[in-house]
Amino acid sequence: MNKPVIFQKVGKTSIIPISAKLLLVFIIMMLLSNFSTNYINILLNQRQLVVLTNQLLIRDLKELYSNAGNQYEIYKFSNDLDECVKTMTSGAVKNFSYEHSMVWAVRPGAGILFSAAADGQQYQTFPDVEALAELLTARKEGVTEGSLHFKTEHGDNLAVYKYHEAWDCFFIRSELVQDMNAESARVFAVVSVIIVFLTAFFMVIGYIVFGRILRYVKQMINSLYEMQQSQNLGLLDLSGAPNDDITYLGASFNSLSSTINNLLSIFQRFTTRDVVEQAYKNHYVGLEGNQRNLTILFSDIRGFTYMTETLGNDIINLLNIHYERAIGKIHSEDGIIGSIIGDAILAVYGAVESSSNKSLQALRSAWEITKATAVLRETMIESRREIEASRTLTEAEERIFKAVLIDVGVGIDGGTVFYGNIGSNERMTTTVIGDNVNSASRLEGLTRVYHLPVIVSEYVKDDVLSVTDRYRFYEVDTVQVKGKTEGKKIFFPYDTNEKNEELENKWQIFESALQNYYSGDWAQSRSLMQGCGLELCGVFIERMKNSLPENWSGIWTMTSK
Repeated sequence: MNKPVIFQKVGKTSIIPISAKLLLVFIIMMLLSNFSTNYINILLNQRQLVVLTNQLLIRDLKELYSNAGNQYEIYKFSNDLDECVKTMTSGAVKNFSYEHSMVWAVRPGAGILFSAAADGQQYQTFPDVEALAELLTARKEGVTEGSLHFKTEHGDNLAVYKYHEAWDCFFIRSELVQDMNAESARVFAVVSVIIVFLTAFFMVIGYIVFGRILRYVKQMINSLYEMQQSQNLGLLDLSGAPNDDITYLGASFNSLSSTINNLLSIFQRFTTRDVVEQAYKNHYVGLEGNQRNLTILFSDIRGFTYMTETLGNDIINLLNIHYERAIGKIHSEDGIIGSIIGDAILAVYGAVESSSNKSLQALRSAWEITKATAVLRETMIESRREIEASRTLTEAEERIFKAVLIDVGVGIDGGTVFYGNIGSNERMTTTVIGDNVNSASRLEGLTRVYHLPVIVSEYVKDDVLSVTDRYRFYEVDTVQVKGKTEGKKIFFPYDTNEKNEELENKWQIFESALQNYYSGDWAQSRSLMQGCGLELCGVFIERMKNSLPENWSGIWTMTSK
């Protein structure tokens, strides 16, 4: 079972779903909003808490100050200081609210009349000398009560004070700021936990909702990813999609995709497959080329001039029927059409990546083309039989019938050629240039001379035999074509899968006759060829009517292309 892919990749770049981005932004904004609101609320509450605490401290101070006045009267009567201090302390302690609540009775000389703390800590002197100096300064200026901030080992303290003339000391009621903020911090922590919990809950809800709303985005992304991986532009499946802007975006893509596919389809019909692939992958086709080792197939229709004169404009329809079959056979073997010139096709093998041998592919294509034309001829012959069953063909119909009996010759050669794009940046074409290209054309021309459907070069023979022994290559002749100074062996590729013993015996006889022909024993060669039965023997018999040329090398020089 395949594991689900959360983040697909294009190259090394991960594709992050837009729903995940939206959900992440939504969560961040929600958390920022909630925490900011909560924090501002805590700050406002703390300010209000300071005001309330200050009011409570003033209340407690008033009560302490009043109690201190009463105790002073008692002290004057009883002269029992300890008891009076104890009474004032116990009265103040009962109003403590926090862990570090304190009450002080500080003398101007920094001495302590008494002090009391909620945690039981005792002080011998006032801990903040600077704060005490502020009290003394204020007293000299006539200020005997007010608010005060001072420090202890526990931290900052908020306090209110009032000077008592009778006791000659400052009565101070204080609270540790940290104690006051502790409750706010606890509330903030509780609210934060609630926010996180609610955010997680709504994240799940948001994931489901966003997933539902954007489900067709995921579907479109998967389709686009598959197109990118396969390098094949297709259409998005919009069945059941809602009528929103995302669906409109998908519909617009499908419209653009259809337009591009139509243009690409037209483009493919007018240029070679490798150029189409380069344009699709690299988005660029330039004037460039290089030397490559390729196999070239050249196919031509025999008697084309007669066909054109007889059929007139209808020749186009006949050519299209032929090319529909021939081009299909070439493409099925990874060949590309280099050019179509009238009745001739130039095909190139090895220009695109393939696991098969390029010369073998060309040879298979050659035989498939000849078989396709044979089928077309048989169809025409069958049509003639049907007509002749009821009447005799007219002279015009006889001419037309003869014209539509397409027969082709195929020549194949290979080697190092220049293959690439030539022209200008405004108009360019893919071409293949080299001696082997011309040779393939001349080999096709020799099929008419020797009455054979396919003729190949020694290069093709060696290349095919390096990968398979299916084909047996019978040597046909050694010829020096026009424009060349050296002879070149040519071969007929016999398909052993056909298992035609009679034809094989004829070729064996021809092989013996050809060796006699090469050695100059034309009498013996002519005798063998006359009994061979192959149509090409007539070519050699005609040659050998004349006497053996002087300095005979076995090479026959062609006087025409």
